[in-house]
Amino acid sequence: MSVKDCGKHSHCHRRKLYRRVFFTLLTFIILILLIILIIYLVLRPKKPRFILSSATIYSFNLSSPLSPPSLLTSSIQVTLSSHNPNDNIGIRYDKLDVYASYKSQQITLPTSLPPTYQGHNDVNVWSPFIYGSSVPLAPYLSVALAQDENAGVALIHVMIDGRLRWKVGSWTSGHYHVHVSCPTLLSFSGGRGDVKLLQMSACTVDV
Repeated sequence: MSVKDCGKHSHCHRRKLYRRVFFTLLTFIILILLIILIIYLVLRPKKPRFILSSATIYSFNLSSPLSPPSLLTSSIQVTLSSHNPNDNIGIRYDKLDVYASYKSQQITLPTSLPPTYQGHNDVNVWSPFIYGSSVPLAPYLSVALAQDENAGVALIHVMIDGRLRWKVGSWTSGHYHVHVSCPTLLSFSGGRGDVKLLQMSACTVDV
C-alpha cells in the first residue's frame, strides 16, 4: 500500500495556502470583534437625558365638541435641555423634531431643531415654538379635552423624535433613532386661553 505524496502536486500547495489565508482572515476578524467588544464594555454609551423646564402657552383653544369636528388651535413655546452623561463619547443630533400630543394623538405640527454636536458632559438648551392651527381631533379626544378643561388640568406630552450618532475620537457610529416623551401638566387657571405649565418635567428617553 503506497502513501500519496501530496507535496509534489501544485493543487496540494494551493490548498495549504488557502487554508492559511482562511485561518489568518478568521483570526483577524475575531481580533477586530474582540477590540470592538472591549471598547464597548469600556465606554458603554449612556443615552442622553432630557428635561422640559418651561412652557409658555400663547393659545390653546378648542372649538365646541358638540359640533364636530372639534378643532384645536395652539401655540406653545417650550424650553428643553439635553445632557450628555458620557465622559468619553460625544453625541451628534442629526435630526430632532418636537411636537405635542394628547392621549397619543399629535396635536401640533413638528418643529425641527438645528443639527448639533454635544460634547462630553455638555448641556444643550432649545426653546422652540410648537403650534397647530385648527387641528381636527377625534370625537372622543375632543370630549376628553373639554372635560379636562372644565376640571382645570390637562396632561399633554411634548415629544421629540429624531436620529443621533455616537462619536468617539474620529470614529462616528451609524444612526440610532431617539424618542423622547415629556409629560406636561397644564393648568387652565383662568378659563380658556389662560394656560400655564404646573411643574418641570423629567422626560423618558428611548434610543
